[in-house]
Amino acid sequence: MAVRKDETRPLRAEDDVVRARQAVRAWAVEMGFSLVDQTKLVTAASELARNTVVYGGGGAMRMEQLQEGIRVGLRLTFEDQGPGIPDVERALQDGYTTGGGLGLGLGGARRLVNEFSLQSAPGEGTRITVTKWK
Repeated sequence: MAVRKDETRPLRAEDDVVRARQAVRAWAVEMGFSLVDQTKLVTAASELARNTVVYGGGGAMRMEQLQEGIRVGLRLTFEDQGPGIPDVERALQDGYTTGGGLGLGLGGARRLVNEFSLQSAPGEGTRITVTKWK
């Protein structure tokens, strides 16, 4: 699998979340994703970027344009050095929230993409990688 293009953006404040969403949409449009897939990617990115800022204390989002044979994809990696997630399986369940929201965030983001990976440990931060294939 070849990475054709990549870019990293800071996620420190709510304005960065907005800019991250805009960047993901621009890449998805440029790569020729359907409107439905653009919306899925932007929705997942918005949720994960916001979590990085709110729960992780800030971090970064990396966007990578992937090429695997004739297949093209967009991989997004969200990373922070925050407190980590003590119970990853529980955090992925619908209805679970520590922030008073609806609790659809991580599980919802996972359903919007083709590949989802979450690595986290208390005191070690969190890294979430999602990929959407065209």
